[in-house]
Amino acid sequence: MTPPLVARRDVEAAAAVLDGVAVRTALEPLDAVPGLLLKREDAQPIGAFKLRGAFHAAARLDPEVRARGLVTHSSGNHGRALAWTAARLGVPCTVVVPDDAVPAKVEAMAALGARLVPVPPPERLARAEAVVAETGGALVPPFDHPDVVAGQGTVGLELLHSGVPVDRVLVPVGGGGLISGIASALAGSGIPVVGVEPELAGDAAESKRAGHLVGWPARDVARTAADGLRAQRLAYLTWQHVDALVEDVVTVSEDAIAEAARVLHAAGVPAEASGCVATAGALTWPSLVGGHTVAVVSGRNVDPAWLTRALAA
Repeated sequence: MTPPLVARRDVEAAAAVLDGVAVRTALEPLDAVPGLLLKREDAQPIGAFKLRGAFHAAARLDPEVRARGLVTHSSGNHGRALAWTAARLGVPCTVVVPDDAVPAKVEAMAALGARLVPVPPPERLARAEAVVAETGGALVPPFDHPDVVAGQGTVGLELLHSGVPVDRVLVPVGGGGLISGIASALAGSGIPVVGVEPELAGDAAESKRAGHLVGWPARDVARTAADGLRAQRLAYLTWQHVDALVEDVVTVSEDAIAEAARVLHAAGVPAEASGCVATAGALTWPSLVGGHTVAVVSGRNVDPAWLTRALAA
């Protein structure tokens, strides 16, 4: 059975849950790229948009189940968001972490009290499901859940009510939760949504071209510095949104991501590699920028080693 698409009313309900929890992030011009505005999700309390979906999904759980613990699999930002959420709600949190995750992100999850279970990347989901079976807790996946998608969609709802006549939105794509939510919030508004992916993890772009869901091997997507976008494929749920509601998905090179990092950091925007990807899309595909084009800066939790190399280039 085809899962129903998340609707704007679902996103509006999520916004009510997130009121006073998630920051209504700023929309700022990037002077180096005329016509481009930045949606500053790096300003969230955990440094990334993931807080929106994680908290909303956890808040909607049965309290007895939630009390037994929140469980997920994540390379960093979603795990950090869920650990923050668990601490706020006073419940345990377990994060299954791929063993190639950025050390700084792993340390940040641990600092928030999460129990970490390292595994090879292809074993993430299976191990998380095993933890759920052991503990009786609840799995809060990084993108494959309508409550997560609705929470992420509040980014788009804020754009819709920003008072700025937005002409296009550029969104980084990993597992597809963020772009699915934004596209749901903006559906029917006439504002096109375009996904941006690293060339080295371009499964969503290939899926969009092929007209069906395509997956990539873990060893291939692991090559990109944008560690938050290393999902091997969209979930079936998020693919349905990308297929139906997203205008296009384009790809950018690693050099373009590094260039975007230099532009953003020079402007005082401390974006991580994944958070640079939408801006890299604007630099690589200038035809996408015009009027008021928005690039979502999805996070700031940077790999220091990568950033040193990118800024030195």
